[in-house]
Amino acid sequence: MFGFAANVARPGGQVTGILVSLDTLPGKQLEIGREAVHGVTKIGFLYDTSNSALAIVAQRLEAAAASLNIMFVRADVSSPHDLDAALQSLSREHVGLVFVPQSPLFFTERSRIAALAIAAHLPTLYGFRQHVEAGGLISYNINTRENFRRAATFIDRIMKGTKPGDLPIELPTKLEFVINLKTAKTLGITIPPALLVRADEVIE
Repeated sequence: MFGFAANVARPGGQVTGILVSLDTLPGKQLEIGREAVHGVTKIGFLYDTSNSALAIVAQRLEAAAASLNIMFVRADVSSPHDLDAALQSLSREHVGLVFVPQSPLFFTERSRIAALAIAAHLPTLYGFRQHVEAGGLISYNINTRENFRRAATFIDRIMKGTKPGDLPIELPTKLEFVINLKTAKTLGITIPPALLVRADEVIE
């Protein structure tokens, strides 16, 4: 638990809450992306070099890709000025899908990333639904709004005297899958009907 808690069941100290990531999530996201974009043999990873937390995400995604015989290509970004060149490099590599991880830089630049990806004819996979609302293709991740609602129960119990360290750290209970069908049509991608049925929201 990164040194902040002894364990999930009994965190101890002054820390509790709900995890905002899962070890298996990058693999699940890749599986979803491969279902949406048939025939992916190479995946691009947009890497924000200022965000050290992305190293673990990159490792997990690369391992998941290797298990599926999918080649992993990383494109580094250190500022918004690098986005165009990074996406163009992934386009030259002929990646079938670009994974854009959760990062403040990418979130702030979400509309620009979506526009650049469409211009480069690159299907995109995200964590935050806001990227898809801004024109990205797919997002699959923990439902952060559900986490916020659940966090209120922690606050209530702590306010009533329960020590934070006595409250088990919870795993997220709900994942959210969003598809932008308009973007899929622009890219010439036909999303399988079975995948559309599974989506929590389809943007048309």
